[in-house]
Amino acid sequence: MASVRLEEIKRRFNQTTAIEDISFTIPDGEFWVLVGPSGCGKSTILRIIAGLENATSGNLFIGDYLVNDLPARARDVAMVFQNYALYPHMTVAQNIAFGLKMRQVNPQVIKERVITVAQMLALESLLDRKPQQLSGGQQQRVALGRAIARKPQLFLLDEPLSNLDAQLRDDTRTELKQLHQNLGITTIYVTHDQVEAMTLADKIVVLDRGRIQQIGDPQSIYAKPNNEMVATFLGNPPMNILPAVYKGDSFDISGQPLTVRAELQEKLNLSIGQVVNLGIRPEHIDLYTPEEQGEEKTALVAEVKVIEPLGRETLIRSTLPGLSDLLNIQVGGYVRLRPGDRLSLKLDLNQLFVFENSTGERIFPMK
Repeated sequence: MASVRLEEIKRRFNQTTAIEDISFTIPDGEFWVLVGPSGCGKSTILRIIAGLENATSGNLFIGDYLVNDLPARARDVAMVFQNYALYPHMTVAQNIAFGLKMRQVNPQVIKERVITVAQMLALESLLDRKPQQLSGGQQQRVALGRAIARKPQLFLLDEPLSNLDAQLRDDTRTELKQLHQNLGITTIYVTHDQVEAMTLADKIVVLDRGRIQQIGDPQSIYAKPNNEMVATFLGNPPMNILPAVYKGDSFDISGQPLTVRAELQEKLNLSIGQVVNLGIRPEHIDLYTPEEQGEEKTALVAEVKVIEPLGRETLIRSTLPGLSDLLNIQVGGYVRLRPGDRLSLKLDLNQLFVFENSTGERIFPMK
């Protein structure tokens, strides 16, 4: 096992910059997830760590060793690809053993290692089958088994669950977490799925357009996103973003006032007339009761567009007059509403975020 350290890694393709100034250190034994939209540079980082691509500049350390010029085969890393990359003419046992055989490991050791890995991944009954005789989930476990059998110092996983159906993805995600807990091998996992990132990671690296947006544990990033990109990328449904103008004692949201308490006004440190974007997560919006609605003069009024009952909770997709983007509201239990109904909304201002209008950087709460 080993730590991984990236120092100002850059990768350019002709005039296009894929990643810029990527620096972070992964301690030995931790599970880190690189997450972001397509084209953000996460797979490029993984391939540079694996030795499948060279950085244009910067330094990469695995353990205490600078590996910039070290070929992939000498880095002692195991990579699991999105397409599994199994050899179709080989059995499950032969696929698991392939890396060991190439390293000329003792045949008896190979046999023992294959049996151990097969038991770990519930593949014992499938050892004589070939990949085309396996389900997608079974093929994924074989690919993982081949990586585990090598006992590398570093695991690299590039969107390994993207080809699985929803239930199998959930099951395999749990298996991956248990495997890491048992093996303790430093793991770097690439995904665009924020659920995988939140549930698997010790630390998350959020990327966008080749740059790091934020690094932190899942709950910290969810609770205090650095900017709008992070706020809207992590969370399902995503954080609502509402353009607003600060009036001193209220925010004007498309002609509707949202009253701001005096103690909050002091903390905001905004100029009157300043244009900002307000962020509020769907679970921090509630509905006024008919009695409250009659008394409340500052509630935001929205129109129901779609109702999605989810059992324990209901997701209400609505719109505010003058705004095109949907406003998502997540409330507990089942609510009897229909498209076209009007709602009075109660926003929990203790959970309010304020983002700079032009850059998207968070300006409240203060960093």
